[in-house]
Amino acid sequence: MSTSRSGGPGGQHVNTTESRVSLRWDVATTRALDIDARARLLAALGPRLTAGGELLVHVSTDRSQHANREEARSRLADLVRAARKPRKSRRPTRPTHGSQLRRLTAKKARGDRLKARGGGHDD
Repeated sequence: MSTSRSGGPGGQHVNTTESRVSLRWDVATTRALDIDARARLLAALGPRLTAGGELLVHVSTDRSQHANREEARSRLADLVRAARKPRKSRRPTRPTHGSQLRRLTAKKARGDRLKARGGGHDD
């Protein structure tokens, strides 16, 4: 966990205090999770991870470093909890007969409307 100066409004207070909190967790080498959970986590958090397999969480919503620390921990826990939950497999479905008819009648109506605009072509 590291701190830095936060941006945004706050006047001189912002220029003097390091209230932004950056939390770094190495998902690739953590021993807090078993191998399967770690693999699921790496796959789910893929875009959010650094090249070294670390998850970064930055928080600067509050003026207090303590509050930002708690918020960073909470966000990390939420991310890990959401990523560990197995995704439901999608059951393929087919469009209903009514939705197919609605789609085709809308296409036909649009085609008729465009034909009516045609004007004086002699083809």
